[in-house]
Amino acid sequence: MPIANQLAPAWQEAAIASVISLAKAPDGDFGVINKLADVMAEPNSLQAMFDYLSSLPEGKLAFLERPRVGTVDLPTLAQLPADSFGYAYAQHMLANHLNPISAGPVETDLQYLGAHITETHDIWHVITGCNTNILGEIQLEAFYVAQLQSTRFWLALLTKNLLKAVVYDIEASSQYMKAICQGWQLGKQAKPLFGMPWQQLWSEPLQTIRANLNL
Repeated sequence: MPIANQLAPAWQEAAIASVISLAKAPDGDFGVINKLADVMAEPNSLQAMFDYLSSLPEGKLAFLERPRVGTVDLPTLAQLPADSFGYAYAQHMLANHLNPISAGPVETDLQYLGAHITETHDIWHVITGCNTNILGEIQLEAFYVAQLQSTRFWLALLTKNLLKAVVYDIEASSQYMKAICQGWQLGKQAKPLFGMPWQQLWSEPLQTIRANLNL
């Protein structure tokens, strides 16, 4: 049975309301974003995402070994060579006044799925080269959709941005569509990023990692 037919009308209404609430909120309102994430984390889609990722050799190994980012010391990473992945990540975090996110312990594969995606978000920014402005975020959202499939949360964020363009800034629509196309194509050409042991790669040259991932 298709996933859509398994979802209650009440959930569907909540999902639509969450997207509309986010479209009305200022960009970067994490309270509304977190509410959207809670609504979109329905079991059927998460299971479909797990099934897809675990069908890939990289994903299967990730769920078996469950690599985590772990504790990140930004000042130490900032002392690495300027061409290293760790240095680039530290500069990204410091320049944007961000702190590494710890998703806490996990016990199940679906918990690991959510935790790993959460704690590697800024890593994906650095690896893909997607900026943190609105166009860069749209690129990365489309990249997630291409890489993960069945991801309601990232599709919802794309929907929110397109809805905002329709209502508030139609002149931006061409740039938004270009960013979606760029992110989608990049996600399709790249090797799977999910489950990469990033904590082992801090000292590696960023360009080497990108080349190895077809980025």
